[in-house]
Amino acid sequence: MLRFRPPRADLLLALAQTTVAVLLGQESVTQGRPALDLAGYVLLGLVNLPTAFRACAPVAVCLLVHTAWIVYITAGYWPVAGSFSPMLAVYTVASLRPLRTSVACTVLMGAVWVYAGLLDPRSSMAAVVAQAIVWPAALWRFGVVARRSAKLARRLREEQEERARREVYEERGRIARELHDVVAHHMSVISVQSGLAQFVFASDPPTARAALGTIADTSAEALEEMRRMLRLLRAPDDRDGENPPDAPMPGLARLAEMVERVRAGGVPVELRVSGTERPLAPGVGLCAYRVVQEALTNVLKHAPGAPTLVELRYGPQQVTVLVVNAEPGAGEGVIPAKVVGGTGHGLIGMRERAKLYGGTISIGPRGGAGGYEVRLDLPTSPRTVRPEDDRER
Repeated sequence: MLRFRPPRADLLLALAQTTVAVLLGQESVTQGRPALDLAGYVLLGLVNLPTAFRACAPVAVCLLVHTAWIVYITAGYWPVAGSFSPMLAVYTVASLRPLRTSVACTVLMGAVWVYAGLLDPRSSMAAVVAQAIVWPAALWRFGVVARRSAKLARRLREEQEERARREVYEERGRIARELHDVVAHHMSVISVQSGLAQFVFASDPPTARAALGTIADTSAEALEEMRRMLRLLRAPDDRDGENPPDAPMPGLARLAEMVERVRAGGVPVELRVSGTERPLAPGVGLCAYRVVQEALTNVLKHAPGAPTLVELRYGPQQVTVLVVNAEPGAGEGVIPAKVVGGTGHGLIGMRERAKLYGGTISIGPRGGAGGYEVRLDLPTSPRTVRPEDDRER
């Protein structure tokens, strides 16, 4: 069931307007019009009080107000005393309803204005007609401007909300990529090493101890990266000054450390670096590091023991990262056939990172050479590195 409850501001405005109309009506005698009697007061109430509901039903209120005003004028009372409410009603319709409806209500007010002038033999019809055109038109124009401003404000608010939702979605995707890269890689190494330690625990204690040491180092590194991510996610006001500064994001300088860790997991990995090494933007280095990390994680999962090559090539304006499973006829590789072109989080993360920094990535079998290959090309020149690099710090 619909309930029409006027806003408090509109109710107070209607009461104030009625009070002013009654006070102004006391000047009717000085204007050569009959003094207000009970019927006059009732009609003034009918003209002004309905505006309390103008926001709920603007057109109906406008028609009701003008009908009461016509009766008030026909009874011979001074029209000016009841003119404020019709003006407010026309403005409200123009600010809330389509142009066709608001124009009709504006014409209605002008017509009633002319009708009041025709009933008064002392009126100058030229002045009355001019007022009947200018005042309704001005109120209509103010209402239309208010309607357009409100529409623009709503559109702006919707765009801001949509932008905020999109930024939240993008940030969630970035966090998901980071969590996947950290958890998947380190847990894969821990899983392989724990299996090795369990297998040789009794027969080869030194190897078991080495595997446990790798597990300890890997888990410590994973915890440190998780803590760093959590610190980045906390609001600045929540950080206390006693916390140590965030550790730098991993980059190509730690590539050898990651390769050594994977090699300890039983995968023969070789790292080659060609070209002139140079510092890269933090985001570019992180992108290359994460792609290598994901590729080696897939080696641990799908091709343990397969010889793998990680090659880093520094060019004049780009850096190329190559991860190749060179085992001929293995049937498995860096990216197994069942997930090439798939929708796994790792593949999505690789492609999104490459796209973010203006790079290209190819993932798939090596054709006649056998095995699988991941190739990432990232631009490093100042004109092509994006500003998002600095936000990855």
